[in-house]
Formats: sequence, structure tokens, C-alpha cells
Amino acid sequence: MPVSTSSIKITSSKQLTQAYLASINEYLWTLTPQEILTWAIDHLPNLYQTTAFGLTGLATADMISKISLDRNQPHLVPLIFLDTLYHFQETLDLAHRVKATYDAPLHVFHPVGTPTTEAFENEHGEELWKADEDSYDYLVKVEPSRRAYEQLDVASVITGRRRSQRGDRENIPILEVDGTGLIKLNPLALWDFQQVWTYIRANEVPYNALVDQGYKSIGDRHSTKRPSEAQGERDGRWSGSQKTECGLHKDYFKMRAAFMAAKKKRQEQQHQTLVTA
Repeated sequence: MPVSTSSIKITSSKQLTQAYLASINEYLWTLTPQEILTWAIDHLPNLYQTTAFGLTGLATADMISKISLDRNQPHLVPLIFLDTLYHFQETLDLAHRVKATYDAPLHVFHPVGTPTTEAFENEHGEELWKADEDSYDYLVKVEPSRRAYEQLDVASVITGRRRSQRGDRENIPILEVDGTGLIKLNPLALWDFQQVWTYIRANEVPYNALVDQGYKSIGDRHSTKRPSEAQGERDGRWSGSQKTECGLHKDYFKMRAAFMAAKKKRQEQQHQTLVTA
């Protein structure tokens, strides 16, 4: 198939018509994750890896490192980490360890104007995820990610999503384009948890110390619990709710519109309180 051997690099998501994207995915289904990543490095524009250092993202980073070493080049895909200010300390420690292990460029983005948890809570209140979950997601994930993409001129990102994680991820393709025109690659889409874990152990990849305590999917402290052995790997995330995604892979424009509407409503309520006081 031409897409596998062509020297023509994709320069914009506008090239990826529905038919062309389908043909690429048909080809990528036949490849291993390592081969998919090699293809992506050679064909996708301004490629970065977004990661919260979950097991899938760690396996991906290790594969990229091996591709880079085979080519006698430094780590070929820079990392983007969104520090929500509510990560486990184990996750923050792992971010530094991965950067050092792979000598990988690491770009860290915080919620705008609030680089610390104290500053965030002074600005938005404590436990915002309870008061306004969508606004919380927008502030700690959606807005920082868009800011990262704009500042770094990101055109393509590698994610750690897999079909076996179920929920909204159950039918994801390997290559897709979101509503903003961002190209997304899901190189381990067809792997299950055991395949990822086997790769991690076999290749001595650094991983989160919480995994040894039974955690499989690790996000913010307040929304992550250790699942039982009978539960799926993401059942410990947002336990007790129907939520399966943090907003990072939802419609950006809808998330932004909802946040702006909620912000306007809060401002009007505050104004009314001052007027009647």
C-alpha cells in the first residue's frame, strides 16, 4: 500500500479526508505498536506524546526510545504532561524518572495562572470537581492541553487510549482527527492490559509505584481508587459515576462553551449578591 512506503509526509490534518484516513487505518491495523510508532514518526507533522505516565503511555515512551536509539538520535517525540495539581506524589516522581531514564524533552503545563494547589483553590474554591465537574475538567486538562498545543505548535499527538479500557474508548481507531483538526494516534489501541503489563515488565520500563498496590489506571487523587480484582482497569476512576473521560478527548468547543457559560453564571450570581447585600 502506498501509505506504508511513501516518502510524502502529512503536513496537515486537511490532507486526511475520510477515505484517506480509512485507508491509513486499514494499513495500520496490520502493524505492531512499534511499527505504528515508526510510521508516525516518519509521516505525522509536529508529533508529541501526551501522557499522565500511565502504563500504556510508559510502554509507548519506551518504544519511542528504542526507535530513537536505533537511529542514533535523541528521543524523537517530546512529552507533554498536564499537572492538574492533584496528582499523586508517586505520579510526579515518575514524571521526573521517565524524563531522566529516556532523556526525553518534557513539557509541563499547569492550570492557567495557578501553578500550585493553594493558588488554584484560592481562585476557584476547594473541591471544584464536586461543585462543577465540567469546569474542573476544563481548567485542569482541556485549557492547559490547548495552550500546550498552541505554544508548541503541536499538530499530532500520541495518546495512551486502548479499546480494552471500554467506555468511550471501546471503538477508537488507531489514527483519527478531532474536531479542532488535531491528529491523534492511538498506537496501542488493540492491546489489552496484560499485553501492556507484560511489555512493561519484560523491558524493565519505569512505572508508578501505586501499580504494585493494585492500582491499574491512575489519575487525580480525588478521583482514583484501587479497583477490586474482578473490576476492569478503569473502574477505579470516577467510581460511582457514569463518567469515563476527563474531558481531554471530548469535544473541545462544547467543553469551552459550557465552561464560559458556567463562568458567566457565577459572575452574575456574585454581582447579584453584592447588589442585594
